Amino acid sequence: MFADFALHDRLLKAVDELKFSEPTPVQAAAIPPALEGRDLRVTARTGSGKTAAFVLPLLHRLLQNAGKRVAIRSLILLPTRELAQQTLKEVERFSTYTFLKAGLVTGGENFKEQAALLRKVPDVLIATPGRMIEHLDAGHLDLKDVEVLILDEADRMLDMGFADDVQRLANEASNRAQTLLFSATTGGAALRDVVAKVLRDPVRLHLNGVADLNEGTRQQIITADDPGHKERLTQWLLSNETFGKAIVFCNTRAAVDRLYGHLIAADFKAFVLHGDKDQKDRKHAIDRFRQGTNRILVATDVAARGLDIEGLDLVINFDMPHSGDEYVHRIGRTGRAGAEGLAISLICHTDWNLMSSIERYLKQRFERRTIKELKGSYQGPKKLKASGKAAGVKKKKGDKPATATKTTTKPRRKPAAKPASSLVSDDGLAPLKRRKPEA
Repeated sequence: MFADFALHDRLLKAVDELKFSEPTPVQAAAIPPALEGRDLRVTARTGSGKTAAFVLPLLHRLLQNAGKRVAIRSLILLPTRELAQQTLKEVERFSTYTFLKAGLVTGGENFKEQAALLRKVPDVLIATPGRMIEHLDAGHLDLKDVEVLILDEADRMLDMGFADDVQRLANEASNRAQTLLFSATTGGAALRDVVAKVLRDPVRLHLNGVADLNEGTRQQIITADDPGHKERLTQWLLSNETFGKAIVFCNTRAAVDRLYGHLIAADFKAFVLHGDKDQKDRKHAIDRFRQGTNRILVATDVAARGLDIEGLDLVINFDMPHSGDEYVHRIGRTGRAGAEGLAISLICHTDWNLMSSIERYLKQRFERRTIKELKGSYQGPKKLKASGKAAGVKKKKGDKPATATKTTTKPRRKPAAKPASSLVSDDGLAPLKRRKPEA
């Protein structure tokens, strides 16, 4: 029970009103050491309730050491605007019965208005790294009094190229007493480097391995002949699967726009979400999707992190993501909080080896599925390596290389003899300088 945590009475009142009864595993593991003031390094899957796991201890600390608001006392860094906006809502919900104020600073919003907000020194500042650096360079930001720094979706921030920005902001908040770092994956060398530099003797909590992620989600693959076949399969799935809300992921903005256009032409009601959309359009799409006005969202990975959409139970990977971590984040949109979900990946011959690598990363095999009405000719590689990847065709001994077909019978002019003092590169285009003998 949340009442078992030594949280401030005003926070417990908000928790009770929000019908939070039993803490999730990540909340049960992270809240006690966070309340003790320890640094945390937490690996927990998307949808595990980790936002409350760091927001509640943060608000408790600020309430325990209440005083006149004269400085920014805490900073929460997140990789995307959508995740930052969602986190702001969570902070506001839990702080309903307190005097604490939160502010939001992300890209895509009015810079001068944000500068005015910073002058009001909110207790909790929620931000994306890039825009924070812009305000820091403009002289609008003072982080010397920050008590708590929280890095959420830290692996994603580093994947997006924010490593230097995160480190600089952490250095600006060098007087902090506590740092909490959350990620959905264990990350790589860049994340380990940040952990070593910004955390002090952290409590390490690994709530789930990748093989255990999204156990409530069925994971299937359907083979396809080409992108056009994938589009027909996508339309069939959206017409025949039973779902509340669905996200279809593509790897590029161009692919998102193309698929979205074909869905609209086929009378599907859908929204599109990618980095080229301005903030107003992105917010509108997410709000309408969350409200259920349109049940289909076509998106790039900008939507793969942090969106907590109630009723989202179908994810379609039109394009296979480029890594196991990205796959985990995509399917993390569904099967949340014990609910059931379905993740379907459409696999052409060019996707097979990537799909096989992700299976090995997750230590599981995806369920194979065939749509009878749209069964294609490609059903996977004819031969597989032990790893599950496609086996290449080996040339037989004695096979002669294919020769180019002659297109003319006109005799070639005999090339002039090359001077002995020069060499010509293999492509016959550029002279190569004769190298001097090495000493």
